[in-house]
Amino acid sequence: MKRINWKWPAVGLLLVAAVGGGVWWATQNGQEKVQYRTAKIERGPLSATVSASGAVNPVTQVSVGTQVSGQIKELYVDFNSEVKAGQLIAQIDPETFEYRVRQSQADVDAARAGVLTAQANGAANRAAVSRAQVDLVEAQRDLDRKLSLVEKQFIAQSEADKARALVNTLGESVKSAQAQIAVTDAQAKSAQATVAQREAALAQARIDLERTRITSPVNGIVIKRAIEKGQTVAASLQSPELFVIAQNLQDMQVDASIDESDVGRVRTGQKASFTVDAFPGQNFEGEVKQVRKAAQNVANVVTYVAVVAFSNTGGRLLPGMTANVRLVTDQRESVLKVPNAALRVRIAGVEPPAGAASGPSRAASGTTTGRSGWSWMSEAVAQPAGGGGSLAAMRERLTTELKLTAEQQAKLDAIATELRPRFMALRDLPEEQRPAEREKITADMRSRINAMLTPEQKALYAQVQQSRPVPASGSVTPPATAGNASISTPSNATKSIAAPATNTWAGASKPSKSAASAPAALGAAPGVTPTPSPLAVSPGGAGGGGGPATEFRNRLVTELALTPEQVEKVDAIYADSRPKFMQLRELPQEERAKARERITADIRARIGDLLTPEQKPKYAALVAEAASRGTTRGRIYVLDAEGKPLAFNVRLGITDGTSTELLVAPNSPDADKLKEGALVIIGTVAGTNPNAPKPASGPRMPF
Repeated sequence: MKRINWKWPAVGLLLVAAVGGGVWWATQNGQEKVQYRTAKIERGPLSATVSASGAVNPVTQVSVGTQVSGQIKELYVDFNSEVKAGQLIAQIDPETFEYRVRQSQADVDAARAGVLTAQANGAANRAAVSRAQVDLVEAQRDLDRKLSLVEKQFIAQSEADKARALVNTLGESVKSAQAQIAVTDAQAKSAQATVAQREAALAQARIDLERTRITSPVNGIVIKRAIEKGQTVAASLQSPELFVIAQNLQDMQVDASIDESDVGRVRTGQKASFTVDAFPGQNFEGEVKQVRKAAQNVANVVTYVAVVAFSNTGGRLLPGMTANVRLVTDQRESVLKVPNAALRVRIAGVEPPAGAASGPSRAASGTTTGRSGWSWMSEAVAQPAGGGGSLAAMRERLTTELKLTAEQQAKLDAIATELRPRFMALRDLPEEQRPAEREKITADMRSRINAMLTPEQKALYAQVQQSRPVPASGSVTPPATAGNASISTPSNATKSIAAPATNTWAGASKPSKSAASAPAALGAAPGVTPTPSPLAVSPGGAGGGGGPATEFRNRLVTELALTPEQVEKVDAIYADSRPKFMQLRELPQEERAKARERITADIRARIGDLLTPEQKPKYAALVAEAASRGTTRGRIYVLDAEGKPLAFNVRLGITDGTSTELLVAPNSPDADKLKEGALVIIGTVAGTNPNAPKPASGPRMPF
């Protein structure tokens, strides 16, 4: 019987098994799932900061010098010596100055003696005048006697002539003596002036002598001594620095150098913290007291000094220490935030849905949200037609189905603008009177719209009213105005321009209690549940979720306590500026930013003009705070229930360097996914699939 050789079949089976195992292993390895590193979207406080470096300095630091030159004879203080105001701290050799005082004193004495001599000469001249006057009187008496004798022919005429000549001579002598008195009086005054001059020189000499005593101008501590005993100091055009005295080391400040790109976010009153190398791990708290406008340019780097005041309890911090400062420029108490690592992840092949946009908008408009947070023409919302809340589409429906001309569209906006104050006045009426008054305004609105339509358009308008669907309870939109209408063109709904969305029917930040029974939309038929109008915008904009403009306007009303008249003027300013913002889309892209800033500046100025002096400081603080609330855009990836990544374009707010604020409107379609607790991808686990997401190599977020 022939034996069967099993050796080669067994080898073949082993080879087949090995190849099959290798194929299976390769297949499983290639299909290995990517393991993502994730983090949760959290809700909590967030602070935006500016980092800078500076030096610790006393609030008041006095440099002590000398006004006279000489040799230092004595030193009475040293480093760290506590001194009082007026205390002697150094002495310059006074001998030279003492001799100058003696010389000046001698000059004063000589000048005083000259005054006495002049006074004596004046007295002698006055005596001579008196003697001359006596002689003149005697000569006059003799002349009179001789004239009487001549008349009696007792004496010759020549005797009378001699007596007359003597009288004339003595009269001139009196005048000469009187002139001499004036000379001596002038000499006496000159001598007195010389005395005053010599006394001034004596006083200057005594002051210079006193200046040889160097005293402390303030109470404080000597932090620098620049002289030694026996050293000669020369006071010329600039006084030499002998000592530096810090007035108070308990209240000090940090002079921080702020980069010019960050100085716009720094303002007085902001909280600050800093560290020093001498006390590692310890944070010191302070507050911004001043932002100096003087620029410092070092190597073409422009910085500005921000003064951070703090209390140096215990005197631990010393002047000159280097401080690493952290200024809190903005804070949020409870916001959604994502790790910054999630903003740098990019997954190939995973993109957001076409046309998706961040925040409440799904179709980006021609304008963007600027850093100022003030521009109320931030984004438009183009909702699908047919829904009860389709604002832009509903207005488009009136425009297209009725074929309104440009003139009719302008009249439509004018009607809304004119009736807006009447809707706002509803809040002042009792609750039971509001429905009837609302019906009157609505009927007036319908009649005025009908009045501008042609007969053909009126029939179509009636059909539009009848075909409008009844919305669900609670979906009522307050009446709108041309100041907050969402305007869109039939050709492209994504170019709609949304004006400021404010609670125009209430006229204040708080909604009325009758919100559920808000006035009917344009053209609402009697007896039909009110529906949103083509010109109606809810307080949060087209989507009803609010925005920077709504928030800012409402803060103006509440925090500044605006009067009803001021509220009306503010809303009128918004309405007046709306056409200017609409014209931005006609400008080239590169010119829109500057034009938008000009319009925004005009709005700020006009609002500032209608405020009271008490409201203006608060308004300036609100504007400065809004200026720091910049928004940017980014992309994050969220894991769905099956563990697959979903991409979202998002709007981002402030950042603290680790986490960034995630701006999600409550009515956004992404709000149910971008919520607290959702998992965002921040990277991949090492050693996974080589096609795993890697951090983006392009431009990073400006954190």
